[in-house]
Amino acid sequence: MNFLRIESVSDERIRPYVGLSSRQLRNLLQPENAQVILESLLVLQVALEEGVELLSVLVDERHAKKLCEQISQLEDLDIPIYVASREVLSGITGINVTRGYLACAKRPRPLSQDELLERSRRLVVLEGLTDVSNVGAVFRSAAALGADGLLLAPSCADPLNRRSIRVSMGTLFKLPWARAEGKWPGDTFDRLGSRGFKTVALALSESARPVDQVRRELDQTGEEGRTALFFGTEGTGLTNEVLERCDYHAIIPMERGVDSLNVAASSAVACYALFGGR
Repeated sequence: MNFLRIESVSDERIRPYVGLSSRQLRNLLQPENAQVILESLLVLQVALEEGVELLSVLVDERHAKKLCEQISQLEDLDIPIYVASREVLSGITGINVTRGYLACAKRPRPLSQDELLERSRRLVVLEGLTDVSNVGAVFRSAAALGADGLLLAPSCADPLNRRSIRVSMGTLFKLPWARAEGKWPGDTFDRLGSRGFKTVALALSESARPVDQVRRELDQTGEEGRTALFFGTEGTGLTNEVLERCDYHAIIPMERGVDSLNVAASSAVACYALFGGR
């Protein structure tokens, strides 16, 4: 492999890793040149398996041999592999976070909203999530527990933020996703309705019923219908416009006076209850 030594955080060759903000990496003026930063050996492996195009790799010098052993396909890629000391890597993002493995890759193109809806039967929809860690966690839950795709409202945080990718453990590259298009939320509900989706809001509303009861009602239709499960922002939940348009409101029954879970935990429970085994 083509190993190149990095002695300083100020080395221009690793500027994407340390000198560019998330917005600069996205390159809104030239989307074809947009980049993402990947962290951890597992995320690198998943990204390559899913066809993500790597531009370079940056690894702790102590882990260079393991990198070659675990990701042998790097030998076939004509990209630079930078090695650096633990101290240099710590100056970039923190060795305890990256575990010594980083990569710069071309930013994958999401599906269009219509492409996503056509190929999905069990859909997770996010409105207003601003914490990139929560976005990554929901991707991981949705991918693991039966969702076919994930739709993000325009106000949601960028799912290809480096932290979101890391928290998702690379499932961002496994689960199809798209940004909602048109006027939110009306246009999205119109498109869902035209494709036969039943919509379920996870919300603490007066009309909400336990999520397993909603699951039974959906199953009793006798059809393998399409279902879209909505989750709202970390602070106030779903907007009134979304709640008014959803066919069902669901809650997760809880004990000891706890009325809610954070969106990362609730998405896992709700996906399992609503999608598991369907």
